[in-house]
Amino acid sequence: MALAEIGGTPAGGVNRQALSDGEIAAWRCVIGWALDAGLTPSTDAAGNLFLTLAGRDRAAPPILLGSHLDSQPTGGKFDGAAGVMAALEATVSLAEQSGTPARDVMVVAWMNEEGSRFAPGMMGSEAFAGERDMAAIRAVRDTDGTSVGEALDRLHQAFPDLPHRPLGFRPAVYLELHIEQGPLLEAAVCTIGIVTGIQGKKTFQVVVEGAEGHAGTLAQQERRDALASFARMATALHDEIGTIDADIKFTIGRVAVVPNAPSVVPSRVSFSIDLRHPDNAVLDAAGARIAALCRENASPCTVTVTPLVDATSNAFDPHLRASIAEASRKQRHPAMAILSAAGHDARHLAKICPAAMVFIPCRDGASHVEHEWAEPDHVAAGASVLAQVLRELALAGSLSSARA
Repeated sequence: MALAEIGGTPAGGVNRQALSDGEIAAWRCVIGWALDAGLTPSTDAAGNLFLTLAGRDRAAPPILLGSHLDSQPTGGKFDGAAGVMAALEATVSLAEQSGTPARDVMVVAWMNEEGSRFAPGMMGSEAFAGERDMAAIRAVRDTDGTSVGEALDRLHQAFPDLPHRPLGFRPAVYLELHIEQGPLLEAAVCTIGIVTGIQGKKTFQVVVEGAEGHAGTLAQQERRDALASFARMATALHDEIGTIDADIKFTIGRVAVVPNAPSVVPSRVSFSIDLRHPDNAVLDAAGARIAALCRENASPCTVTVTPLVDATSNAFDPHLRASIAEASRKQRHPAMAILSAAGHDARHLAKICPAAMVFIPCRDGASHVEHEWAEPDHVAAGASVLAQVLRELALAGSLSSARA
């Protein structure tokens, strides 16, 4: 709740977008808590924040756990932030109750998970995992023209004494707690979701180019109306791709019209597409149709379709999932296996180390909204399960024996 005051909105939500003044303030707050608890903060070239509890074997691959601190423009208090706070609390509790762990334990807050200011999102975790080049990331600009590189430099200038570590390493394991962002746990009256994996996602940026004209004098048959072409594309895309099966998720999100004037024929429309499905074959087939459907409905305008994100469905580590299930059972929290419909940084960590996620319910499944809410008992339960799994991993001489 204290963290939610940073970037708090009048409607009770949070506007704390990536690399903004709000996120810088959130860093100051979280770093202060970590220092008070004896953790050591550091960062990297991608603007990821690390808080380290030193272990006995400093050379051993560390245990990494966390989430993100950035939000949507009208986001909620729990998305991302609950995961960072639970990771911090679990790590501090480990130090207080069990002393020095066998290896380093590191809490992480990933840079730009949301992608609301700089698209696409998950820049920090992708750079960390070696999936995206830092030069390309730094070149991305927001709607005001500020580049990620400029914003990153400003972030680092705000913390001149913060040590910088090399970008990327291979953790022993990665754990992430998050609100479900869906209604299944609440409907099943389950406190803990044992996440089996994350459904695949593709995103595209589409630009339709036409020509301006006077709304009162230009004949219909002579118009190159970009908005009319967009309307045909949107209808065709929804009719074909949006009806593939019950699991498909097809969204046209941000739409920008130029010149966006009441009496001028639109000359340019740009829009985003978000496509998701748990089956990679279905996802690939649907994604392959997007450019063709746009071209078929573009005339007399032209269209350019640019792929942005191509993230396949993934499965999380079965041993870690079993550990989450056992911790839930011991603590008497109802638990169920669940597929994540939303994307998370854990997707990218799962490609370089064993990874797992703990879900907790959110009211009505609502997220990315200002009324997003998770019950305190559920937040505590999720953090407690996370802490138990962390404790078993952190105190074991060998992670393979702890996960056996």
